[in-house]
Amino acid sequence: MPWLLDELAQRDRLVLDAYWISSEDAEAPDALDGFDAIWLVPGSPYRSEAGAVAAIRTARERKIPFLGTCGGFQHALVEYARNVCGLTNASHAENQPLGDDKVIIPMGCSLVGHEGTVLVEPGSLAERVLGAERTVERYHCSYGPNPDYVDILRGRGLCFSGADDAGEVRIAELPDHPFFFATLFQPELASPGTLTHPIMRAMATAANEHAAMVRI
Repeated sequence: MPWLLDELAQRDRLVLDAYWISSEDAEAPDALDGFDAIWLVPGSPYRSEAGAVAAIRTARERKIPFLGTCGGFQHALVEYARNVCGLTNASHAENQPLGDDKVIIPMGCSLVGHEGTVLVEPGSLAERVLGAERTVERYHCSYGPNPDYVDILRGRGLCFSGADDAGEVRIAELPDHPFFFATLFQPELASPGTLTHPIMRAMATAANEHAAMVRI
């Protein structure tokens, strides 16, 4: 991950200082004080689901730019289900196979190592970031959103702005947030030496804008 941000900073002349915070440390109420963006990277099951969920809630409620990819996307949906939709027992099947309200479940077909088409909602943040209504992205996951909960999440304001050819959710965003963006695919898997993925650039730009705003 660090080389991605270093490369982005050099190419776009952005000020980016990245710090790694473990999911366990993220449980502390002040763990993310002073940060201008939060990227919840893949790697689930995280050592602390509570820490991962707390980081997402902090970003959402404090209007801090947030990017969640793969596991970060999955846990963003769990956080929203618990703290916005009132599904306090919302769970991730990888963490709680017997849990109630499983918002994230095993996919019918694993996407580990696969590429797939994502159709983007016109007029969405996703379209503005990606610059297209269709993109091909890389995955490394075997869990995804439970279709039974998509309408519940959507009904409370979460926008699903990208889907595969079959209509399965691939991108989520919050319209009333400066930059809250989550993808089941992994933009960070773009090959070294290629142009920086537009999602990574958008997150970095949002971080710089947040930094400028809070220092006024």
